[in-house]
This record gives sequence, structure tokens and C-alpha cells, in this order.
Amino acid sequence: MQAGEETSAVRFRGHELSATGVTVAYEGVDVVHDASVTLRPGEVTVLVGPNGSGKSTLLRTIARLQRPRTATLVVDGADGLALTPREFSRRVALLTQGRPTPSGLTVRDVVEFGRYPYRGRWGGADPDGPAAVERALAMTGVADLADRGAEHLSGGQLQRVWLAGCLAQETGVLLLDEPTTYLDLRYQIELLDLVRDLADDHGIAVGAVLHDLDQAAALADRIVLLDEGRIVAEGLPEDVLTAERLTGVYGIRIEVGTDALTGRLRTRAIGRHHTRTERLSTPS
Repeated sequence: MQAGEETSAVRFRGHELSATGVTVAYEGVDVVHDASVTLRPGEVTVLVGPNGSGKSTLLRTIARLQRPRTATLVVDGADGLALTPREFSRRVALLTQGRPTPSGLTVRDVVEFGRYPYRGRWGGADPDGPAAVERALAMTGVADLADRGAEHLSGGQLQRVWLAGCLAQETGVLLLDEPTTYLDLRYQIELLDLVRDLADDHGIAVGAVLHDLDQAAALADRIVLLDEGRIVAEGLPEDVLTAERLTGVYGIRIEVGTDALTGRLRTRAIGRHHTRTERLSTPS
């Protein structure tokens, strides 16, 4: 997955997406409380927090997949809640978790689904579609799989195909819900590098949910930390991801330091068996 020359032709234009006063309820119980997030062109904003903190629910609400109890959504200067689905999908793309495995479709077929906002109601002409699909296949490193049946792919390969479909959509806002799921270490890093390229080189506004705090710190311009449906901190990674705050939110001792090689923030959760030295020195 190399951005390089293949991405230079992509016709992205970054949009600002602002979501304010977002409250979401399940069965009458609020699970996201008055949350506000702004995604800016050329920036990567990463939502982090423990399981059940509301980060994926907030992202899905921003993407209009989850109906809020209250919210104001503005994208590219327009009322995001008033846009038609087609108009919204030309501005915002979402890579969700747990998409089903397509059957009877090639990889290229799947990626072509990303062009649906540009086709007429009855599947009208999309003159820019073929080039957009080929670029997306190349960007995500699956061009050599284009004619293979999607049902024959590994989980990691299929995840990259779904991402290619989002890129073929050519939106100014890209939302990613746990995008590294099913990917091995190499493709995790290459995918996150690609996301960084989309923000830096093409001005895309990116919002992502990640569990890995080190990956979040390396990728993000801004971190949003949630706990029990509330935003407890937002800002630069080094300002948000402090040892005291993370220990309180996650309920386990977490140390925060700086990686000697990269200079980036690193976290370490400390369990009962956190060092081999302590285990070896324990009297029998």
C-alpha cells in the first residue's frame, strides 16, 4: 500500500465536519452525552477509550448511521442532517467494523460500490468511476486481486478492499471505525501511513476510532478520549494521553513515556505479571 504517484491523481477536497451537542440513547438510556467533535481538513482526529465508552457510537452518529437524540451536524458548510443520503455520501465516507463477506462478487465489483453517490437512480453513467476505482485499488495494495472473488480473500485482504471502496467514493471526510481490525502488523502500519498521507497530501479530514493507544498517538493530530459516553479530554496526544488520566479511565495502571527511536509517545499497561524479572525473582 504505497501512496506515491498513484495517489497524486485522486480528486479529493477536504471538508470540515462539525458535530456538536451529540446525545445518543439506546432504549431510553443515554450512552453518549452532549459530545462535540470537529474534524478539520488535513487533520487526523482519533477517538479512544475503553470498551463501552461510546467512541464507535459517536463516530456512527457523525456518519448518520445512528440516530441521535440531539445533535447539530455541519459538513462543508451545509446542514449535514438535512442533506440527502446521496449528497451526504459525496462528502463523507465510513469504513465500519464487521462488514459481511461479499459472495459472487469480484474485488473490483466491491470497490465499485463506492461510486454509488455519483450514479443516477437507475445506475446511470459515472464517467470518472473507472479511474477512481483503479486508483483506490492501487492505493490499498489490492490491484493484483481485482479479478478475484471477494469470498476467497483473507480477513486482512477484505478489510483493505472495503477501504478501497471508501477511497473510490472520493469524499472530503473519511471516518474509520477500528480500521486495523484483521490486519497483520505490516498492513496495520501501511494502512495508518496511507491515512496519514490522505490528510497530509490531500487535505482529507479524518476521524478514526482506535483501541491501540500507541497507534493513536503516532497517527493523530488530535486525540478525543471518551469514558462512559462523555468526552473527558481533547487535544494534542501528549496533552490528552497522560499516565494519570489513562489510569483513571481504563482502571489499570498505565505508564506513559517517549520512544527512544521515534521520539513519539508510548504507553504501557502494567498488569500483575508485567515483568519477567519479577516472576523469576519470586521465591518458590
